[in-house]
Formats: sequence, C-alpha cells, structure tokens
Amino acid sequence: MLRVGVIGAGNRGKDVYANFILKNSDEAEIVAVAEPNPIKRDQMIKTHGILPEYVFNSWEEFLEKDRFCDAVILATGDDMHFEPMELAMKKGYDILLEKPMSNRVEECIHIVKMAEKYGVKVMVCHVLRYTPFFSKLKELIDSGIIGEVVDIQHNENIGNFHFAHSFVRGNWRNSDETSPLILQKSCHDLDILSWLLNGNPCKKIASFGNLKYFRKENAPEGSADRCLECKYIDSCIYSPKKIYYNNIGAWPTLVASEIQTEEALTKSLEHNQYGRCVYKCDNNVVDNMVSIIEFENGVNVTFNLCAFTDEVCRTIKIMGTKGEIRGNDAKNHIEVYEFGKGEGRFANGKKTEIIPDVLEGGHGGGDTGLMNDFVNLCLGRQEDSRTNPRTSLESHIMAFAAEDSRVNGNVVYMDEYLNRFN
Repeated sequence: MLRVGVIGAGNRGKDVYANFILKNSDEAEIVAVAEPNPIKRDQMIKTHGILPEYVFNSWEEFLEKDRFCDAVILATGDDMHFEPMELAMKKGYDILLEKPMSNRVEECIHIVKMAEKYGVKVMVCHVLRYTPFFSKLKELIDSGIIGEVVDIQHNENIGNFHFAHSFVRGNWRNSDETSPLILQKSCHDLDILSWLLNGNPCKKIASFGNLKYFRKENAPEGSADRCLECKYIDSCIYSPKKIYYNNIGAWPTLVASEIQTEEALTKSLEHNQYGRCVYKCDNNVVDNMVSIIEFENGVNVTFNLCAFTDEVCRTIKIMGTKGEIRGNDAKNHIEVYEFGKGEGRFANGKKTEIIPDVLEGGHGGGDTGLMNDFVNLCLGRQEDSRTNPRTSLESHIMAFAAEDSRVNGNVVYMDEYLNRFN
C-alpha cells in the first residue's frame, strides 16, 4: 500500500488528488496532511481517517519529522513550492508537484537539478498530457497523416466567469503575490505544444497583452465595493448569484466558501475575496495575451490566452504539409482533413471526424490519468513519467520568457534568456 501525505489541502490537493486516491485506488492511501486552515484540515482528517500524529498545521511541521510515508502531494501556493520541495527531496520522498514548479526561474532550474541529484521520483501536474483528447492529437501528428507540421494556432479560452473567479477575485489575481497568468494558467498549454512537437525546444518568443477590462474605471456608476451590497447584484455579469449560488457543492463555490450551504456562502461572501466587485479588486494579471512562438524545427505557433470567452475550453488548429487537424477539447471533437483526397472541383480535403475516448475526471480525464501514472511510478511499475521536472522545465522557461517579452516589448531569444540564469 502506497502511503501518501498531502501538503496543502486546497482544491487540487484535497478535492482532486486526495479524493482520487480515496475513491479510485486500492493501492494507495492518504495518511498525513499539512494545512494551516483548520476547516480544510479537519475535512481531511474525517474523510481519510488520518491519525493525530500525522496532522500538521504547516509544511514545516510535516517535514521536521523523519520520513514516515512514501510520497507527498505538494499543492501549496505557487510561491511556496521551492522550500518544501527541496526538503522533501532531501528526505527521500517521491513527489507529485502542482504546477507551476515555482514562480521564479532560478527555482525551477534548481528543482530539476535537485530531483536528479537526490534520485527521487517527481511528477509535475501537467494533466493535459494524460487526456485522451491531446493524446489522440499527438498520435495523429506522429502518424504523419498531415505530413510535416508547419503552423499551429492554439487558444486557451479561459471563460469569463472562470477568469473573474480565479484571476480577478481569486488566489492568482496578483502576479506580485503568485505568478503571471501565462505561467500559472498556461504552462499547461506551452507544455502541450512542446509535447505535440516531440519536445522540440522553443527558439524565440514574442508576447503582447494587458489588463484591459477588470479595472476600476469600468465599474458601473454607483456600484459597491462588495457584491452583496450592490444594486447591480441581479444584473451584473459577474454577480455571485450567477457564479456561486448556482454551484453550491461544486467548483467554484467549493473555493468561495469552506462550508457548502447557502447561509455559509453568504457569510463568506460578506467578507472574503470572492464577494468583491470585479472592477475594484487588487488584481494586476492580464486578461488577454497573445504569444508568437518559433520552435527550433521551424514550426510557428500563435497562442491566444483570453478571459473573454463563453466556453471554458481549448481549441487548436494544426496545419501540416499534407493536411490539417482541428480540435475542441470541451466538445471532445477532432476533425482531420487530408489534402487532395476529397471530392469536387478542387478535390478539397477528405474530412474524418474523431471522438476520442472518454476518461472520467477533471481536465477531460487528465486528472485521472495523472494520478494513475503517479501511483504506478511510486510503486515501481515504471521508471519515469510523462511529466518529470526536466521535461516540464521547457514550458516554464517559455512562460517566463513570454512574460518578459510582454512587459519589456521585445522578442526573447531563448538561448540569450537562459544565459541570464547560468
């Protein structure tokens, strides 16, 4: 039986990863928790039957002890990964590390070196690699059905309400406290692009974006600082009535209130960050960003990251010398066009529609695939995973470089950028 401790019992650590082990694995169990929030900590104790000697208020208390379990799930805030990661590796724990690895370039590089130095098994939570949707895209590219890839258009459609929850009101609203948007939200996407291109490295990147809308000057006249006191509560697009009260017991209300009742939610929104007006928060992360990327193999990519979408999904268009692939992960739908094999005047592309397998779990089944891989890795059934730190580093460096380009208005050449940290 694989014995696992959870450091950071938030939405990912408690509700996703620990809950998966509880419900889906007869080969692993949660035996310890480190969490400063007493309500979340108590929920973990009751749900997993954790013994008192393995309940901690902080990661420091957890890691003061000699190694007492096999692996840890490290799901603290972005700016709180490096120190517990370093100490856990020194003590010999295998680790599932929530992305991003760190919000600092130097720490990401050092995490890779430490993992290789101490020889522990480490996985970074790039869940998209485990989805049937993106796995099918890679299979199609590798098959050669569209020839040589020339160009990719990739969109992360964050969704207007998702952005308001997570990046205006929520924990990742301010890059000075956590991470830039492209690192926190989209190291997933940069990782997938690299994976689809068989790990080919990025050569140069240029990015453009700003915080266009969620600003004080766009607040309706006479609006209140807190939503429950505001005269626009029934009409505002971002009203808590629409985002939270309709989702009690599910995300994102699970994050907005520690207790999932209407009464408790109301009390939470009266004072916590999720009850604030979206135009009057201390947010500074961009709400739109476009990146242009050139890979070493000559493939060009445009990546569009935007808050102002209806769907929460990823859409992609992959253009090759012999055909084209289009996909929408929320619809679980892929179209393949093979040039010159169709009918009609110009023998247009032969169209094939593909519906990838369905895997239960969040992120289109990616959470399930990730956790199965982690359990198998820790139990010694495989030597490596799809998402080790060395592999993950490429997407992180791309994200940091993209933000550097956006802020400074320059094209970033990756070799020169990396030389700053050697």
